[in-house]
Amino acid sequence: MTDSGVCVVTHPLSAAGENATRTLLNVLAELGPVSLVTADLPADSTIREDREVVELTQKETGDSVPVAAVRFILNQLRMCVAIGRRPEETILFFGATAYLLPILFSRSIGKTVFVEPRGDVPLTLRLTWEQRMPDAFAAALAGSVRLLERIGFLTAHTVVTYTPNMARELGLDPDSPRVYAHGARYVDTEAFRPEIPFEERDTVVGFVGRLDEEKGIRELAAVASRLPDGLTFRFVGDGPLHEWLESELTEEIEDGTVELAGWVDHDDVPAELTRMKLLVMPSQPTEGLPTTILEAMACGTPVYATPVSGVPDVVLDDETGFTMREDDHEEMARRVVSALESKELNEMSRRCRELIETEYSFDAAVRRYQRLLKKES
Repeated sequence: MTDSGVCVVTHPLSAAGENATRTLLNVLAELGPVSLVTADLPADSTIREDREVVELTQKETGDSVPVAAVRFILNQLRMCVAIGRRPEETILFFGATAYLLPILFSRSIGKTVFVEPRGDVPLTLRLTWEQRMPDAFAAALAGSVRLLERIGFLTAHTVVTYTPNMARELGLDPDSPRVYAHGARYVDTEAFRPEIPFEERDTVVGFVGRLDEEKGIRELAAVASRLPDGLTFRFVGDGPLHEWLESELTEEIEDGTVELAGWVDHDDVPAELTRMKLLVMPSQPTEGLPTTILEAMACGTPVYATPVSGVPDVVLDDETGFTMREDDHEEMARRVVSALESKELNEMSRRCRELIETEYSFDAAVRRYQRLLKKES
């Protein structure tokens, strides 16, 4: 790392974004000074206590497209001012890959610029906007964001992705010298570990995450209702579809084949994951590499997930999990049962833990970012 350190720039942060950002800051802090430029940092965030933070004011708030567009531009101008005052020679745009004005400004004043997408932001926005406006308009707006992101990719010195397959899904060549396709994710391997030996676990499969449309909760409910007796499907999390789940699966909840754990503190997630024999995650390409998948594997829990973005580089079919290519609920239920009957399941559990310790531990993450920063020094 350069002596001046790294300034991380993010878009306004949700709770999930705050978690991912804290992780990145912790990794970079092992290599030198690190600061954060952001907005909407949660009030109880510990990042303020641990790192130097520049928080941008949030004004002109509103839900209309014109107001959101104005806010989007003003936030970028505020970022430019904040970056211009920072001593760091390296600026890392984490998730804020469509923030073209500060990316261009950083280049113009001689900074080294990295952009690191956390997933497919334009797709995420399109899916959100389609719930509030005509599909064609939503697609056009998302297309404009994608164009800004592409220009940002071309402007930056290096684009960082979590895995090679994530780079491909974003239309990038993982072998290009301008792409660093092994950006580190970090799992706390002390907190997330196999507390319950795999062979001693009950026959529980489940989902951990936000209960909303984007997470495929309706599909999971259909699968859960088709599983045979003796197998429990456990939903861990809260969200807009919690009440719908309670209504849709009333009978299954009453007979104990489905459990709704509700929201749990992040410190309690390891206990949830280590009691499962299989995590079921119909992931969307909006996510680069879902943290829950890595956390489950750290707990020795194989994963049944859709092969999108960075997932196929981690969930290796019949090695660390199972690829979800089925879209029929009956077939998905049969695949869950088949996975649990696999004679390789115990060995898969061991391989899951081994992969996380080797590639996604804190030390491994530090080594990867060290290589990235040396690449541009």
